[in-house]
Amino acid sequence: MKLLRYGAAGLERPAALDTSGAVRDLSSLMPDITPECLSPARLAALARVDLATLPVLPPGERIGVPVAGIRQFMAIGLNYHDHALESGMAPPEEPVVFTKAITSLAGPDDDVVLPEGSVAGDWEVELAVVIGTLARRVSVEQALAHVAGYCLANDVSERDWQLRRGGQWCKGKSFDGFGPLGPWLVTADELPDPQTIPLSLAVNGQTRQQGNTRSMIFSIAQIVAHLSEFMTLLPGDVVTTGTPAGVGMGMKPPVFLQRGDVMSLDGGPLGRQRQRVR
Repeated sequence: MKLLRYGAAGLERPAALDTSGAVRDLSSLMPDITPECLSPARLAALARVDLATLPVLPPGERIGVPVAGIRQFMAIGLNYHDHALESGMAPPEEPVVFTKAITSLAGPDDDVVLPEGSVAGDWEVELAVVIGTLARRVSVEQALAHVAGYCLANDVSERDWQLRRGGQWCKGKSFDGFGPLGPWLVTADELPDPQTIPLSLAVNGQTRQQGNTRSMIFSIAQIVAHLSEFMTLLPGDVVTTGTPAGVGMGMKPPVFLQRGDVMSLDGGPLGRQRQRVR
């Protein structure tokens, strides 16, 4: 099932995408898509609903973040060999973990606003994991049982703040709108193997990134298990899992986002995003 939230910011309605691509209104079944809706039992009950009996929402409305009330937004860095090499860093022996502020979350097609004085805005297409059930010290073998589903993400970054302003990477990753997520949450039953997802990103129509999650250094199961060793993952938590090569910082010379640029992302079954930079 593909779950999404449809409408203006703050007024989103819960919805699902049917097999024909129509957006069906779930408002009669739930007030919103919240962490409590992501348990296996709740998702199984929702999967039994005949979407054809629900109202079709009009096309063209804004799509919001797929889950309301997200409490933690974690991220993994340098999780593809080619991206680590283009960044001039050795592939890590353990997952590189940082945070993104939950205030960075944005709809998949919302504008990306560069902060005042930005000189090094960059893009990163990624697969994001959404947790469905509380995960604390889970094994790699059991980790995916705690996943509700997967989303496409753009880990927008301001490299000057990330690398040269001191402190942790979160400084360059947490500006408002620097975490576009969606368009939908693909439930885990539709993606039993998350290590087969194609990822691509273009800037102004020119392909910059093209990869596949099969090339991750640490798998989704390994990432979830690792995080759960030192923190409790809550239902609704989002973990974005690294990007393949092709970021602006890695180009020679580096190329960074300019106002007016358009980023277009494609995640296969995860859907597409399009953000204008301003």
